[in-house]
Amino acid sequence: MPMVGPETADQARLLRLLRDDGPRSRVELADLLGLPRARFAAEVDRLTTLGLVETAGPAASRGGRRSSLLRIGAQVRFGAVLVGDGVLRVALTDGELNPLARHDEPVDVRLGPDVVVGRIVELLGKLRVEAGLTSLTGVGVALPAPVEVRDGSPVSAPALPGWHRFPVRDTLAAELGCPVQVDNDANAMALGERHAGTGRPFDDFLYVKLGEAIGCGLVLAGALYRGAASGAGDIGHFQLTEDGPLCGCGNNGCVEAYCGDVALVREAVTAARAGRSTALADRLVAAGTLSVADVAAATEGDPAAQTLVRDAARRLGRVLVGLVSFVNPAIVIIGGAPAGIGPVLLAEIRGVVYRRSTPLATGSMPIVLSDLGDTAGLIGAAHLVSTQTYAAR
Repeated sequence: MPMVGPETADQARLLRLLRDDGPRSRVELADLLGLPRARFAAEVDRLTTLGLVETAGPAASRGGRRSSLLRIGAQVRFGAVLVGDGVLRVALTDGELNPLARHDEPVDVRLGPDVVVGRIVELLGKLRVEAGLTSLTGVGVALPAPVEVRDGSPVSAPALPGWHRFPVRDTLAAELGCPVQVDNDANAMALGERHAGTGRPFDDFLYVKLGEAIGCGLVLAGALYRGAASGAGDIGHFQLTEDGPLCGCGNNGCVEAYCGDVALVREAVTAARAGRSTALADRLVAAGTLSVADVAAATEGDPAAQTLVRDAARRLGRVLVGLVSFVNPAIVIIGGAPAGIGPVLLAEIRGVVYRRSTPLATGSMPIVLSDLGDTAGLIGAAHLVSTQTYAAR
């Protein structure tokens, strides 16, 4: 059975403090919540009874009677799922969203949602059993697609053919017997960065997610911004040219068609066949195909590979010029770039954005690569459902 959640707004605030900041002393928490000691003690007692909070040992002495530390209960465990770039990633986290166990495996989303969602159920069940749990507190899912958050289903998703309006949330909730929340991967990654990454100190930032699908998560005034219909941040299908390469969405010249993984591989194959890159040509002959990993490996010393990465980065940089001028973020975080591509990509993007944006928007704004990698998406997926769990009933 799903765990009972907090019963009052103060209980919910306390749980979110513990989630975001880790174990805290009773004295600190009471002060932060602005509650009288008796009221605070009553709220903590109730959360302890519900299994949502437990004592974590003595706090550091502040003089006088020593306080005790509180933390989220050990039976609070979230499942986190990240689908994309040919990989299914499933993790188990504690109540503070720290990953405890993880399983990655190849996935072909073209097999359809029934097959992939069924495998998600199997893997979460395996992690749950290995952890000795009878149930999960909740599960968060991040998909490489626009998601109608209110009903937990992907909408018109080029990266997920055959998944349109499939009830991912309701199907998983029925199979797993716990609350489930679904969102697009860029939003989840932005939440992960806000919780545990480079974005943690910033109330306003952009998270740009690269890969097969390209998207952007916006954190504004300390909260994820989804827009009126959960469609904010879908930059992958901004049209750069009317006569550009065909995109998976059916239009021509989209950002994704120029800067996504498929585009990089397409340009790498062209360079190899045209004789512009010996390294890529040798790999194409040996394997019969190329991958983004091949492009990344060649980038270090191959001028042709560097050129195609720089061309994609310049186009992406032009998009960011508009976003930066419009949103005025404190930082831009870029995730999803393979290690070998990241430095070249970042240098080119910085050059375009700093050269073409207004000094007021970029004067103190860093552009950096994410240091969380795909873990950002898993932490963010768990964050999605934790926000529901830690809300007053």
